[in-house]
Amino acid sequence: MVTIRLHNTLTRRKEVFEPLDPMNVRMYVCGPTVYDRAHLGNGRPVVVFDTLFRLLRHVYGPDHVTYARNFTDVDDKINAEAQRRKAAGAPGTLEDLIRERTEETIAWYHQDMDALGALRPTFEPRATDYIGAMQAMISDLIASGHAYAVEGHVLFRVRSYADYGRLSGRSVDDMIAGARVEVAPFKEDPMDFVLWKPSDEGLPGWQSPWGRGRPGWHIECSAMSYELFGPAFDIHGGGIDLQFPHHENEIAQSCCAHPSAGFATVWMHNEMLQVEGKKMSKSLGNFFTVRDLLDQGYPGEVIRFAYLGTHYSKPMDWTAEKAAQAKATLTKWREITAGAGQGAPSDAVIAALADDLNTAGAIAELHALAAAGDAGTLKASAALLGLLEDGMGEWWLEMADTPTEAFVQRVETFIKERAEAKARRDFSRADEIRTRLAKIGIMVADGKEGTSWFLDHSNPDLGEWDKY
Repeated sequence: MVTIRLHNTLTRRKEVFEPLDPMNVRMYVCGPTVYDRAHLGNGRPVVVFDTLFRLLRHVYGPDHVTYARNFTDVDDKINAEAQRRKAAGAPGTLEDLIRERTEETIAWYHQDMDALGALRPTFEPRATDYIGAMQAMISDLIASGHAYAVEGHVLFRVRSYADYGRLSGRSVDDMIAGARVEVAPFKEDPMDFVLWKPSDEGLPGWQSPWGRGRPGWHIECSAMSYELFGPAFDIHGGGIDLQFPHHENEIAQSCCAHPSAGFATVWMHNEMLQVEGKKMSKSLGNFFTVRDLLDQGYPGEVIRFAYLGTHYSKPMDWTAEKAAQAKATLTKWREITAGAGQGAPSDAVIAALADDLNTAGAIAELHALAAAGDAGTLKASAALLGLLEDGMGEWWLEMADTPTEAFVQRVETFIKERAEAKARRDFSRADEIRTRLAKIGIMVADGKEGTSWFLDHSNPDLGEWDKY
């Protein structure tokens, strides 16, 4: 059997992955808070852990891997949108409007993640369907002295868990200094966090032993993972922004609720995403949802390839250049594999993915297969990364119409002129040619194998040479 090695955030080293039960490999990944469209950064963990899901299924068998990714549908932003709709005269109770909004947003999420080629997880639990399980876990924590109820709130006693801070590598006292913690007079300790909080009549709520209220964020994932997987499972994943406080708090409350189990064995975190070298921000005008890019004509497969080009543990920079290179590569690979039967995945590609999900290394192996013309192996190997699958190739079929010989010659003339400009280090002229070609739907990508180009059929000015 293939040996998989994964970097474990908890131990800070790469370890051989040894599932608790090879016949039932279990992975839980923190999913979205469903108040709006998923932005480009939200798509990265989906693609990362979908690729790990594919690898685990290949190694252990599809029937022996269970993947859960939750929906957080209890949140202040969701509440605010429901309140806005109610104030505008929308019919139904606040709870009805919240359900309506989250159903709408979950449907959008599925559409967008499907477009990225992500397999649906085995389970997609909604927090509101597990309120009873959350209340039961909270009651157990109170009974064992790890939590306390006060003024309609229930808080977790952070100092009751000796290993608190192990995941993030900080002590409780270090965290208090400069930490963003909710200051409240009823807290025994500034670091204590909310398990349950009261709801007034203008907010959604559920009856509980501590009064009408709603759960804190952290208890949701602990309760849902316990109900689906039991007190111990193999892998817990999510973005690095969740490492603290969310995952740290999950560990504390889960290990205190089930002290003999240990919760998740392996913790994996993907790094953050930038756009053109800058943090994604609405104020900078570089904030994109996945749907924005899809509507701009970027195929989902191209977006996925761009994600996979950077190791999950490294910050990723989304650029138009990377997207162009991704499209050029996928165009070439789809031409090679068109009509090819399904072979067996390459051992080298499997080995790269098994080495802490080295997707960049796997892509390098795919380039080698393409250069060798091994279409069947290329197609099967790419499928392990969610690429070159039949259902993802509509974009290529749309642009696969062969341009005329005169058209090709015209493009090649410009490509040659651009290469000559670069050779004499006239980069301004080279950039000008590239920009002019882009304006008429001719996309140029420079790679290790030279310069390639492809047609952007979504551009209404495609081929209109005299326009610019």
